[in-house]
Amino acid sequence: MPAQGTEQASTPRTDHATARLVAAGESPLRSVGQVPWHEFKDSIGSAEGIPLLLDAIAWGDPDAARTALAQLRERICQYGFVVQQATAAVVPFLWELARSPRVTCRAQIIDLLSSIAAARQWEDTAAVYPKLLNHRENPVVWERQAREAVQSRRGLIRHLAVGESPEIARATQELARALGE
Repeated sequence: MPAQGTEQASTPRTDHATARLVAAGESPLRSVGQVPWHEFKDSIGSAEGIPLLLDAIAWGDPDAARTALAQLRERICQYGFVVQQATAAVVPFLWELARSPRVTCRAQIIDLLSSIAAARQWEDTAAVYPKLLNHRENPVVWERQAREAVQSRRGLIRHLAVGESPEIARATQELARALGE
């Protein structure tokens, strides 16, 4: 972990937009159009394509939903442990999708939330290479914001596995473990 006071904040637009989304108490799927996706970056560049992936996860048939989720995972939590600038903005939507009985890949969404909650790649790298903290865009901040976004809704865990499949129950237990529950 970097020494206290050596960490540079992420850009103001990142912090403002993320804070606004994480603090919002409204249904995330209804507010997907309010997110300034063009201001965020994911692993392939602009995050403008994320709403289409969320829509396919929410409303697609099982194959389309799984494919969209795999693409989303690669864009916001690459390799299962490298979060991106857009990750924290996506987390509220993932929680909403994980709670929706209509969604066919809920266990995989919960697994993605677990991966985000456990991500420490940027922090670990910055501990060895502190110059990472001097970049204009600070990935350590992105990582922390993403973990905090998952943590902020941890109270929803108890609603995920009630009467659900063994696969969802297992994923929920893993998420609870990642969150220290």
